[in-house]
Amino acid sequence: MKHHAIVITGCQLVLPDRTTEGAVWIEDGRIVRVETGASGYSAVNSARDSSAVVLHAEGSYLLPGLIDMHSDAIEKEIQPRPNTHFPLPMSHFELEKKLAGCGITTMYHAISLSDGIGVRNNETVREIAQAISTYRKKTALIRHRIHLRYELTNLEGLSQVEEMLEGDLIDLLSYMDHTPGQGQFSAPGSYVNFMKKTYGGDESEIQELVEMISENQKRLDWKALKSLASRASEKGIRLASHDDDTPDKVDQVIHLGADISEFPVNLETAFYAKSQGMHVCVGAPNVVRGSSHSNNMRAIDAILAGAADMLCSDYVPSTMLAAIFQLAEQHMPLHEAVRLATLNPAEALGLDGELGSVEAGKHADLILVELQEGYPLIRATIVDGIIVYQTDYRHGAGIGEVVKHANS
Repeated sequence: MKHHAIVITGCQLVLPDRTTEGAVWIEDGRIVRVETGASGYSAVNSARDSSAVVLHAEGSYLLPGLIDMHSDAIEKEIQPRPNTHFPLPMSHFELEKKLAGCGITTMYHAISLSDGIGVRNNETVREIAQAISTYRKKTALIRHRIHLRYELTNLEGLSQVEEMLEGDLIDLLSYMDHTPGQGQFSAPGSYVNFMKKTYGGDESEIQELVEMISENQKRLDWKALKSLASRASEKGIRLASHDDDTPDKVDQVIHLGADISEFPVNLETAFYAKSQGMHVCVGAPNVVRGSSHSNNMRAIDAILAGAADMLCSDYVPSTMLAAIFQLAEQHMPLHEAVRLATLNPAEALGLDGELGSVEAGKHADLILVELQEGYPLIRATIVDGIIVYQTDYRHGAGIGEVVKHANS
């Protein structure tokens, strides 16, 4: 696809350290100029003498494209209901359109190697990863990455993780332990209820799975897990831990090589992880709803207290942008709220040299946002200097009024 020069002018630029009026010039997929204040209008005059496309963005905010390090939306797209599966090509490409419309320009598709029921069994996970890897090289609107969530009690899956790692099918690795009785599933019966509701299967089948998980947890090979994390690190792949619930758990995962803690269960653990130099990621749905779906720590409390520095969409991609502006309403400076879903995850994932901020030299992954009654709407999504999504909202007469007028 041809890269046209693009000038975006009259917008509020959300920079790493402030929000200010200005303009951005894009060429060959890169940001080549960022002008702030009144000087930003010189970009328009320059554009008149070139073939640049000019986007007049008065009243809108220009943000870096959102970087989502954890979202299992692809699993929901493939299996929206228990025992109901849709084809991989349809699921991938239809989800991609939604992601562009949510302002997400880099998506780490979180797929769970749990050897569980439905979409999380070993064979299906491999198929999904291979499909994403193939599609992203051929036809893509946004940047696709694979976040492999490895359930430690899936002992047979360890060799598959190694194979996927060597086959370049992993961009981010996380270790999970959903053994019932601790972490997210500390309440009696919570794991069984979750599995029945989400993936189907009868209670006896799930109970058999619970017994296997509990037995396998006693047989974990910590030396092999540390070796796997080291191999991932050699390939530039970061390790995240999941649902950390105690400082001791944090120490354990740091020993394995983790430098990201996603969804710590309580504030004490989140603070401890930060104090040990880890990046801490919380869910945007938690921010938007004001609470955790599993009655754990409130994400907004952790963010405002400085115990979390990243947002991910977890299971609802549309919450990323909404959470950012909701935090701004809570008196968090907008540029700081934006960093939670852009520059901070870029730094945590080793992408900050190329992505994550509105700065000259970086890839032009940008989103134009306008507020309607305080709610952020995407006007345009730009990936690598190409407008991949654009809207033209109707202002004034509604569609119903137009139809009525036409028929009168």
